[in-house]
Amino acid sequence: MIKFKLTISHFEQLLKQSYSLDQIYLLKLVEANVDIQPSIDGSMKIAGLYQSLVRKGLISDVTQAITQTGRELLTYVDSEVKEPIKKKKQNSSDFDNWWNTFPSTDNFEYKGKNFLGSRGLKRAREDCRIKFNKILSEGDSTAEEIVKATLLDVFLKKEASVKFGENRLKYIQNSLTYLTQRSFEPFVEMVRTGIDPKQMHESTPTKKGTDV
Repeated sequence: MIKFKLTISHFEQLLKQSYSLDQIYLLKLVEANVDIQPSIDGSMKIAGLYQSLVRKGLISDVTQAITQTGRELLTYVDSEVKEPIKKKKQNSSDFDNWWNTFPSTDNFEYKGKNFLGSRGLKRAREDCRIKFNKILSEGDSTAEEIVKATLLDVFLKKEASVKFGENRLKYIQNSLTYLTQRSFEPFVEMVRTGIDPKQMHESTPTKKGTDV
């Protein structure tokens, strides 16, 4: 049985932040590892309620686990604190840094070689912003890690292009798909080992032609 106590102050703050008691209860069930899948499959109302938790960034749409934002909300509900809920405001510069990092097209020049591309890679900027901020709210990766991971991905694809004489950047997805599929995640692990894509780029010599 799931129990939680709410003061009138908590209740008022939840309403101000557009959280319903139904959402809090369902989130509590997920926290308690109750198998709610049969209820989701059997009830359109519960399924819609679950999706509302995903849309609000309280549950990850990838792992189905409670996000950092969701856990902070549960902590607030269980606390004695009467202060208003403080929703974290995403720093708009975090997304802008990532957006500026992501290549505009798959056409590029690197180490004196030109690689012809045919695709625009930046797509649906505001949808990307929403997706990026949603990823941050889950707390698995920081904005800096995502930016560095994307830089590393692009750097390695350019290096491979020079090595194999083929444009490898053409295989990168457009910006929205890149975030939706979280294609940066393998490179986050590399970044966490201390690999810095900027330092790698600076330490990689540019090949120059030889005068004859």
